[in-house]
Amino acid sequence: MSKTLPVVGILGGGQLGKMLALAAHPWDLPIHMLDRSPDYPGGPVSTKFFTGDFNNYDDVVAFGQQADILTVEIEHVNTAALKTLKAAGKIVHPDPDILEIIKDKGLQKEFYKKNNLPTADFRLYKDLNDLKAAIDRAEVTYPFVQKSREAGYDGKGVVVIKDAEMIEQCLPGGCVIEPLVPIDKEIAVVVARNADGACQSFEPVEMQFHPTANLVELLFCPAALTAKQASKVSQLARQVIETYQLCGLLAVEFFLTKDGEWLINEVAPRPHNSGHHTINSCVTSQFEQHLRAILNWPLGDTTERQPAAMINLLGADGHTGPVAYEGMETCLGLADCHLHLYGKTQTRPFRKMGHATALADDIATAIEKVRTIKNTLKIVSHAQKES
Repeated sequence: MSKTLPVVGILGGGQLGKMLALAAHPWDLPIHMLDRSPDYPGGPVSTKFFTGDFNNYDDVVAFGQQADILTVEIEHVNTAALKTLKAAGKIVHPDPDILEIIKDKGLQKEFYKKNNLPTADFRLYKDLNDLKAAIDRAEVTYPFVQKSREAGYDGKGVVVIKDAEMIEQCLPGGCVIEPLVPIDKEIAVVVARNADGACQSFEPVEMQFHPTANLVELLFCPAALTAKQASKVSQLARQVIETYQLCGLLAVEFFLTKDGEWLINEVAPRPHNSGHHTINSCVTSQFEQHLRAILNWPLGDTTERQPAAMINLLGADGHTGPVAYEGMETCLGLADCHLHLYGKTQTRPFRKMGHATALADDIATAIEKVRTIKNTLKIVSHAQKES
């Protein structure tokens, strides 16, 4: 029986929305987006763009009326509006009740504890005064990690406090406090699940973080894990998505401790930076897989065709303004290297402006290639170049 393709509505029009729309184009799948400006990365490639605020109840409800299925490219959206749309019969993935847990790091941690999922010890504090009082009574001891409960992303909302001299660097507002865990590796697994309960994970990736911006700078796949470790962490990721009963993608970030223990750090209920390499290295990309999952279509083959490394392309330090690129032609001359520039019109220091993926017969060669790209491609401000 013939069937009209459903309209997929995405809250958010950033780079993840753009890459979701590009994955949908071969199927002629209509993609509508809601965000503040059609100049955002997703605007030019969406079937239809709605200008509005995904944190505004009325904007989200109005946007949702014209879509068959709703999803997100960022978890910090108006979940009350999504609940209204769900009650009216719209399909919403991930479910807004799940989103409310995941977008609050405190609720996330309590969820893992309640469901006997491994995570670092933690305490919750309502504000900075509450935290300082806990330090004074030695309930919290140095060193510790402070995470804002809400609105943290791309390294924002996380600080490591090593001693009393750093106390003024603590973040305001409600927070999660964790001990500074002795980490051997930081690993991520992107896993998908559809409404029929089918579940499929991508191979674990190993992440390295930018020392200043505190965001993922480089990752490679397969991760440097034993077969037993890789099997264990993939199994844990599937356990997490099944415990949430989430439909769509879930990126699960893990710590592997020096003692060989796996701890869940946090999750993202959408395509994620740790899965960008799949566009070039896997049979099915994470973006196509997310669409398959929310549509309850068969999940795709996640086989890794070749070892891969990915590096984030960040705005150059000292450059803010209209974007310009230096060294692009040289990078395009590198064998089996793939540039993905997001189309952001304005650059600023450490802003994610794109990523590059390199494929090779071995991880060391792939990493060498993306490091060459990082050292060659400079993302600067056109205005500052002219001045």
